[in-house]
Amino acid sequence: MKIRFACSLLVLFLWNCEKDDRLTFEPVDFITENCNSCPKVTIHIPRALDDKPISNIINSSVQEEVISLLIYDDEIEATNIEEAIQSFKNGYLELKKMYPDEPVGWEADIEGKVTYEDKNILTIKVNSYSFTGGAHGFSSTRFLNFDKAKGLEMETMELFKDPLEFQSFAEAKFRKQEKIPDTGSINATGFMFEDDMFYLPENIGFTQEGLQLFYEQYEIASYADGPIILTLKYQEIEPYIKFKKEL
Repeated sequence: MKIRFACSLLVLFLWNCEKDDRLTFEPVDFITENCNSCPKVTIHIPRALDDKPISNIINSSVQEEVISLLIYDDEIEATNIEEAIQSFKNGYLELKKMYPDEPVGWEADIEGKVTYEDKNILTIKVNSYSFTGGAHGFSSTRFLNFDKAKGLEMETMELFKDPLEFQSFAEAKFRKQEKIPDTGSINATGFMFEDDMFYLPENIGFTQEGLQLFYEQYEIASYADGPIILTLKYQEIEPYIKFKKEL
C-alpha cells in the first residue's frame, strides 16, 4: 500500500509539473453591432494570463496581427484592436460615400487558437477571412511561433538549424505528396513556384499533428486550388529543427 501511494504521489507530482509548464489563456471576443450601415467584424483570440514576460509578447503579437488584418483607414494609426475595427468601419463608410448604391457589405472574421505548446515552444494559428467587395473574399493563415524560454517571437527561419538543408528535405516530401517526379521541374504538375524553384512558405507552424507548411492561396497555385498544406511528422524533422519536441 505504501509503495502504491508513493507512486501515485509521484505521478500526480509529474502531472502537475507538466501542467505548470503550460500557459493559461482566456478567450477574448470582439463583435460589432449588427446593423445595415456598418461592416460585420467578429474576432475570437486567446489572451495569455500568466504573469510572465512571454505572456506580454504573445498578447502584443496577436494584437498586432489582428490590427494588420483590419487596418484600412490610413488616417488612423491603430494602437489596439478597437481602433483597428474603427479603421475597418471607416474604410467601409468611405466607400459608401463614393458608391452609395453599392449593395455589398464588408465583413471580417478572425480566429486565433493555440495549436501547439510544450515547455520550449508555443504556436498560435490566426485564421482570417475578409470581404471588401469584388468577386470573392480573402482568406489567410498566419502562424505565430514563440520561444517560451527566451520570451520572444521567432521568425520562421529561426526554427531550423540549417534552413537550406530543411528546404531540401521539405522539397522531397512535397514532391512525394503532390506526386511530382523526383527530378525535373517542380512545376511539372501545374504549380506556380517562381523561377521554377521550390521554396518554403511564409507560414510554418507547430501543430499536434506535426510541423505544418502552409502555402496560401495564390502563393504557389491558383485561387481555385485553395491553400496547399504539407504536414511533417516530428520524428522525421527532428534532425532539422532547433527545438526538441516534448508532446
